[in-house]
Amino acid sequence: MARKIVITSGKGGVGKTTVCCNLAVQLARLGFRVVVCDLDFGLNNVDVVLGTENLVLYDLLDAVEGRCRPKQALVRHPRYPTLHCLSSNRVSQRYISPQAVRLVLDALSPQFDFVLIDSPAGIEDGFHRAASCADEALLVTTPHISAMRDADRVSGILKSYRFDSVGLVVNLVRKDLARKGEILAPDEIAAALRTPIAAVIPEEDRFFLDNISDRSRAFRTLAAVMADVGRKESFWSKRKEKKR
Repeated sequence: MARKIVITSGKGGVGKTTVCCNLAVQLARLGFRVVVCDLDFGLNNVDVVLGTENLVLYDLLDAVEGRCRPKQALVRHPRYPTLHCLSSNRVSQRYISPQAVRLVLDALSPQFDFVLIDSPAGIEDGFHRAASCADEALLVTTPHISAMRDADRVSGILKSYRFDSVGLVVNLVRKDLARKGEILAPDEIAAALRTPIAAVIPEEDRFFLDNISDRSRAFRTLAAVMADVGRKESFWSKRKEKKR
């Protein structure tokens, strides 16, 4: 069965979808079977970031509402054959329950190694729908105070879900500003949010909020960490020991 990981954030615009899609690409490059599920029904753009928007025939809502089988709603990425997108291009006229989404993902789970769930930002119903479908979580923030404040609220809620693991991705980090003390360093952010670091994504990697790349060392590292639970735990524990 696939590992279901929700990628979420407290504030919009911190690069959550970009992190989700780049992680998916790197996992696919390692040979894993990956599906990215877009559960941001209001601002859905996973298919745009992955470049599959013109290939979509059915979407997640079609599968939920019975117009197609879950497998028919998948779009295979043209460049990475083990990567699939499950988009949500329409707004449903009725309430979509977490249980309905979970049934679709559970039907797909045996065919994949990872299901990455792109969650809406914030703590409204959409966030809870996405979180309730996952077993693990990645919380994305930037070093900005407003993003960290919102991430702190989400971090507290994530703990109530009793996930197998919760990791922190600090995105768009300016190393020069961190060295000067003008922004908090990633370790300080992790301590403030009481969440272990899974990855630090430098701004120098030139990631924009609407693209993917197969050359990022930061995302390759994150994929390697996520792909191996033992290595992930070791990676986090080593960072804690080094800080002490």
